[in-house]
Amino acid sequence: MPALSSTMTEGKVVEWLKQPGDAITKGESLVIIESDKADMEVEAFYDGFLGGIIVEDGDTTAVGNPIAYIAETEAELAEAEAKVSGALAGGGAPAAAAPAPAPAPRVAPAPAVATPAVVPAAPMAAAGSGRVIASPYAKELAKQRNLDLATIRGTGANGRITAEDVEAASKAPAPAAAAAAAPAAPPPGSKVTPFTPMQAIVSKNMVATLAVPEFRVSYTVRMEAFEALYKELKPKGVTLTALLAKAVGVALARHPIINAAYSDAGIVHNEHVNVAVAVAMPDGGLITPVLKDADAIDIYQLSRSWGDLVKRSRSKKLAPDEFNSGTFTVSNLGMFGVDDFGALLPVGTGGILAVGGTKSVVAADANRRIGVERQMTVTLTADHRIVYGADAAEFLKTLSEIIQKPDQLMF
Repeated sequence: MPALSSTMTEGKVVEWLKQPGDAITKGESLVIIESDKADMEVEAFYDGFLGGIIVEDGDTTAVGNPIAYIAETEAELAEAEAKVSGALAGGGAPAAAAPAPAPAPRVAPAPAVATPAVVPAAPMAAAGSGRVIASPYAKELAKQRNLDLATIRGTGANGRITAEDVEAASKAPAPAAAAAAAPAAPPPGSKVTPFTPMQAIVSKNMVATLAVPEFRVSYTVRMEAFEALYKELKPKGVTLTALLAKAVGVALARHPIINAAYSDAGIVHNEHVNVAVAVAMPDGGLITPVLKDADAIDIYQLSRSWGDLVKRSRSKKLAPDEFNSGTFTVSNLGMFGVDDFGALLPVGTGGILAVGGTKSVVAADANRRIGVERQMTVTLTADHRIVYGADAAEFLKTLSEIIQKPDQLMF
């Protein structure tokens, strides 16, 4: 039978809402799946009966493997149950690439689930073909560095090997060195806590970002006018995060290259300015709810949207498009007393802005008069393949000007 489809590499069954033998109707929720960012209810695609469960509550399986079989009629329940028994006897769910023989009576496929757009660990060759898929530049680079493409895991579309994959492979330690660098076994008495799905995917993405040539530029911004506007708007429900995201969105609209992304084919210029804001999760990891069209939406609606996004992110109720559609990211640690820091570049975006806390600083003005200023340091991390130093500096200068004259954020 066709397997549960997903763009993750694995998923965890949280709870089955139906039991084997139960009648089901099209659109009815069958099971709750834990993705890396959210718990999602999977709906039935057909009317029928739940014939048998392969992956039980609490178990994890690779994406592409079936988790259950659905029979169209009661007469087909026995056949579906037999398929489950066969799958379990064989050591688990069959691989997704192995085509299932067509059954005599039709058995409905397992339902598909919409899950976060996270790049999976793709096969090194096209399934069933033995042919390695790679970009022309990746092939040339591999030849220059005497690397066998068949040994490189592709992260591009459909397992395509990119130049970044070749770069990463060329920097990978030799097997002996890798073994020597492997972490030692935990000392006696210590406890190892398995990664949550969210922590695991964050870890993989952070490793992937190391293959991107990034650079950082910092800028100090005067905050008196911005803080005054926030003080005025706060009683009306405007949040500081929304106000800052609005300022970033307006600056991005004026510097579209910072809102762009790299691809093998060239620069991807995004039509919308979607500002993702990093939020720490109570059980570990982080999520990036997205304020869509942050440059164009009015500050009151933006604040209402942010409040709703944060509330639903804490309970893992965000839809994939609400956390994976960001074109630029903001990470704010100022509320923790951090003065300034640099953030790692999220894969697939052109930049991320690290925001430090606002503090009072003794400084001299243009006329060399000493006074106290409210200052905040922001640091842009950018993809140097598409963003250059001057681009970054001009964007930060514009952002500073917007923050120092924030009345323009009200229009």
